[in-house]
Amino acid sequence: MVLFKNLVIIDMQICFFEDDRCDAFQPLTLTRPVDNLRIGIDTISEKWKKALGTSAKSRLLRTELAEVFSRGKIASNESCLWINSRYLPSDNLVERIKDLGDGQCLKHNKTIIAARVTGSDSKLWHKKNSPNFSNLFVLESPDFTSITHLWDLLQLNGQEIEQDIARYTIPKPSSGTKAGNVELQHPENIYIQEGATIESGCVLIADDGPIFIGRNATVMAGTHIRGPAAICKDAVIKMGAKIYGNTTVGPVCKVGGEVNTTIFHSYSNKGHDGFVGHSLIGQWCNLGADTNTSNLKNNYSSIRINKWSDRQEIETGQQFLGTIMGDHCKTAINTQLNTGSMCGVCCNIFSADFPPKLIPSFSWVGSNVIQTYKLDKAFEAMEAMMLRRDVPLTDEYRQMMTQIFESRTP
Repeated sequence: MVLFKNLVIIDMQICFFEDDRCDAFQPLTLTRPVDNLRIGIDTISEKWKKALGTSAKSRLLRTELAEVFSRGKIASNESCLWINSRYLPSDNLVERIKDLGDGQCLKHNKTIIAARVTGSDSKLWHKKNSPNFSNLFVLESPDFTSITHLWDLLQLNGQEIEQDIARYTIPKPSSGTKAGNVELQHPENIYIQEGATIESGCVLIADDGPIFIGRNATVMAGTHIRGPAAICKDAVIKMGAKIYGNTTVGPVCKVGGEVNTTIFHSYSNKGHDGFVGHSLIGQWCNLGADTNTSNLKNNYSSIRINKWSDRQEIETGQQFLGTIMGDHCKTAINTQLNTGSMCGVCCNIFSADFPPKLIPSFSWVGSNVIQTYKLDKAFEAMEAMMLRRDVPLTDEYRQMMTQIFESRTP
């Protein structure tokens, strides 16, 4: 495992900004800023806070997200680090950022990676909602690990699980509760946080990468997990599940069946049998029993997807790619999703056949027909699901969803 040299490096306020690539992560970023994307164990902003040892976080927000997510505050009497949300912390990048002086920025080709400016200037930029780095002294930099396409989240997930574990303090032996007949292969590479429960007959195999079980997570009897894998805080893995490597089950998710190289963001459920592979699942999704995602074409060729912003078909160069699913999507039992499927926000899919690969937001998808999901009915379903987890459906959240509904492209 690659360990960080220093987990607490500088205590400075940070502000995240998005560049012109942020549209590439839709439909997931229709309902969140890029820094709120989950990869590995944590979201991107959580990674940076731990890597830099700071609790002072702010961000620039697109207008449609401004009432749902916190912008944070910038103190005018302190310097501020501006960090491109697409970049992931590493030892080398953190060292480069540590060495930045006021009025300097790191730049690779035409991309600003990070900048350090006085607090008063940061406050001005924060109000403008669009940073202007043109007056800063440019330090040319090699490129560092970043996400450029949706599928980068999947390709980098395994190594980010390792990186995130290095930022956690987990005692050895791990402090969770394990049944007597749980089998741990390479237990020195298995990290179980306080309050987690591993039930009878589970097999955790960390030969190829670490396994992380978060606080108060439950791994039910008979489950097999192969690392690198992360089962996050308060998540539940259902009985007999098969979790393959490069998989993250986000906080308060319930996941069963067979899963490979997939990220569930949080509060989403796949409680029954069925295969999900090389897929990105947003928040508050529910996959019905025996929902299956295809992640490999029959002719083994590269998978093409529809770019969300303009609907143009693009080549991914990926042999394996399943479903990209925005928040609040639901599938009926026995749903089949094709390779490279793109589902927008708040889609209800109950087709007996393969539904279209591109499903617009707020779609009600039956066999051979797509209708608009009525907004009031969608809110009823949202509220019912969120209340099950004691999360209120706020007026601000309704407003964000209404904007998505009104701007949807059929």
